[in-house]
Amino acid sequence: MITRRALPVLVGAGFVVFWSCGFIGARWGTEYASAFDLLAWRYLVAGALAAAVLLKRRPHLTRSDLITHSVMAFLTQCVYLGLIFTGIDHGISAGVTALIGSLQPILIATVAGPLLGEPVSPKQWIGLLLGLAGVAFVVADDLGATATPALTFLLPVGGLLGLVIGTVWERHRKPTTNLLDALCLQSLVSCVFFVVIAAGTGQLTVPNDLQFYGAVVWLVVLATGGGWGLYLVNLRLSGATRISSLLYLVPPTTMLFAFLLFGETIGVLAVGGMLLCAIAVLLITARPGGRKTRTSLRCDNGGTTVAG
Repeated sequence: MITRRALPVLVGAGFVVFWSCGFIGARWGTEYASAFDLLAWRYLVAGALAAAVLLKRRPHLTRSDLITHSVMAFLTQCVYLGLIFTGIDHGISAGVTALIGSLQPILIATVAGPLLGEPVSPKQWIGLLLGLAGVAFVVADDLGATATPALTFLLPVGGLLGLVIGTVWERHRKPTTNLLDALCLQSLVSCVFFVVIAAGTGQLTVPNDLQFYGAVVWLVVLATGGGWGLYLVNLRLSGATRISSLLYLVPPTTMLFAFLLFGETIGVLAVGGMLLCAIAVLLITARPGGRKTRTSLRCDNGGTTVAG
């Protein structure tokens, strides 16, 4: 049985692993099709599965639920993923893209206090800055070697802003929708968006290479089901600042996957950056004064699972 203290650790670790899979899947899939073609196929599959789940479950959804998750889907999936994948498609490496995405904790911490009532302690600020330095070390070599035009980097920056605004929106609205229903609703909204965009711009194709469909399955199972599912779980279990801090672990994890799957080497500087990231997350997620923070995760039966 998973203890109350272990649950946030497990879902946090799972989030880092599965979120990193999204960058790997983007690199893999965009070798065979455009970013929006890949995203359209990803959400065609995810959307079909989501529709089947919703038809079977037939959840009671209010107008507020539909608005909340439609906006959430547009900001954190359509805007974020659309611009992130396009940036990778235009030559930005997965490591640099992950670095830009890891700036989210700084932005979240800046607005979390006044908007969400989540004060950031001095120790957490030290952790945020330390983590920023760590991810900079991890991708320093990529930043120096890239030949991508500077303006192209505005694509993942725009995606980052979408994710930040979407995270703050979710914490402000505090939806009570079951997590599975929320993920399904957001997948359906994203499906409509990406299919319309890809078809309208002439990018929707039927690729012949089986590797492309392997990337689609990878993204649906690991990135959508695992990454976005655990993203929603973590938002319910933790404050926005603490869950966003886990993004500091995504660049080094992405680099490790790239080493295992694509043979990319990991330098000494990157190893040092990984250690800084680990220390940063410990500082940010540590409970102040040793006190337990009670958070809840809404269960399927309408009850709550309390996490320490």
